Amino acid sequence: MSKEKKTNAMRILEQKKVPYTPHFYEDTGAVAGVDVANALGEPVEQVYKTLVTVGKTGEHYVFVIPVADELDLKKAAKAAGEKNIAMIKSKELLPLTGYIHGGCSPVGMKKAFPTFFDETILGLEKIFFSGGRVGFQVEVSVADIGKAVRYQTADLTVD
Repeated sequence: MSKEKKTNAMRILEQKKVPYTPHFYEDTGAVAGVDVANALGEPVEQVYKTLVTVGKTGEHYVFVIPVADELDLKKAAKAAGEKNIAMIKSKELLPLTGYIHGGCSPVGMKKAFPTFFDETILGLEKIFFSGGRVGFQVEVSVADIGKAVRYQTADLTVD
């Protein structure tokens, strides 16, 4: 892997000695999560998206959920201990996290925000999530994610 292809997420995974497998799909045109899973040839339930929110208190939270699912804002607020939670505006993402829409990884953000993974990861051996830029995913063992990012699990998706 060339130096210029390395993302902050990859550097953090390597620094924390978390084994990962990079997957590039930028020439497939896949953008939506389900399309990304298909481009990778992986089960859609193993591919996760990273969503950044803001609570009523002004605190930011990161939620990582399966790409085919939708974040339940009430469940997210409950998990975070907030009265309510809203998605941040796309233009706020880069200055806040260092990542752009479609390339946001739960690993390597500018600041460590409280992070929640959907409880569905508990039944999986490995998951895929953004490697820190559009067209790039990392495959990581669920057992190793905690070495790179502190997180809790919760039921986060719309039933």
